[in-house]
Amino acid sequence: MGSGEDRVAEAIAMNGTALYNIGFVLEQALGHVTHAKNLQTNVIRDPDVRAYWALIPFETHGLAARIPLYKSNWTVRAGLRARRSLSRLTKHATIDALFFHTQVPAVLAADWMRRYPSVVSLDATPLQYDQLGSFYQHDPGPPWLERIKWQLNRRCFCLARHLVTWSQWAKEGLIEGYGVPADKITVIPPGVNVHEWQRPTPRTPHEGPVKLLFVGANLERKGGLLLLDAFRRLRPLGVELHLVTKDQAPDEPGVFVYHGMQPNSAPLKALYHQADIFVLPTFGDCLPMVLSEAAAAGLPAISTRVAAIPEIVRDNETGLLVPPGDVSALTEALRRLVLRPDERLRFGEQARSHVARMYDARHNAGRLLDVIKGEIELSRSKERIPA
Repeated sequence: MGSGEDRVAEAIAMNGTALYNIGFVLEQALGHVTHAKNLQTNVIRDPDVRAYWALIPFETHGLAARIPLYKSNWTVRAGLRARRSLSRLTKHATIDALFFHTQVPAVLAADWMRRYPSVVSLDATPLQYDQLGSFYQHDPGPPWLERIKWQLNRRCFCLARHLVTWSQWAKEGLIEGYGVPADKITVIPPGVNVHEWQRPTPRTPHEGPVKLLFVGANLERKGGLLLLDAFRRLRPLGVELHLVTKDQAPDEPGVFVYHGMQPNSAPLKALYHQADIFVLPTFGDCLPMVLSEAAAAGLPAISTRVAAIPEIVRDNETGLLVPPGDVSALTEALRRLVLRPDERLRFGEQARSHVARMYDARHNAGRLLDVIKGEIELSRSKERIPA
């Protein structure tokens, strides 16, 4: 692995010469870090693929942290870092195609997208992100700037040979907001390696407190403070609340706080396996990967009707959905599952089956590679046609 802002790594196929040489340009912000790790784990399993990894860091350090536009605009920062990474990568490797996740590092790479067949993946369109922006400390700019941003993103979507969205919600956003043809878009959720998250033993009714689990770095945006309020109303029922977060949480009876948990780590998985109900009453999210983890661990989930969440948490089937910010609805949903062990066990099993079908990272990485390979073969066939 390279060092500094321009980290480029090469993962070479184990046997012989690869049929497909693919550059993966992946942003490293929020849940996209875990997505990149899952892709690196699963892509290398394909012996026909040689993968070259350009991981685009979010943070700024040193002089870069003092350059006004560079430090404040993620699109500019990601775009320039992606261009530098691609320049280094293509000096030392023959590339058949590029895969960008998300569109952010691709927006300023139009010349690269014209040069190589490119597939762009996204969890939300820029317009959809603007709708959730207040929860990410993101405010849209003046109309003239937003028009330029829309044009740049639309150009990116047009130049991409194919687009992959994490959800049907994001696909509809591309169609309605940017005029992308539906047949140019494939929905492939990110998911988790389901077999790695499964509980060692089946869940059964048990004595003792019902354990609620929350996993979210930002306690406020993810609804953790709201959950604390609901938990206090239910404390007489003998429940426990386990919070995995980067933020500080109050020290009070029945609340357990965990800092520094690493993605996909054994201690984190143990918390999922010990819990009874997963709770994420988020105010602003696209498709939180923790919901895939919870389902793979056989947990029923209580979450909110935000963005693509209803696609993974099926109301009254794999869990319960409540309006964002409604502490009374959240309290009653929690009370229902706390007092109905058979129902939460049934929801948990149905959640595990749903995520195994739709959100298994290994299977979906194969689907993603099939899309990229298809674009490479199409490009090769065009090159073989005589002028």
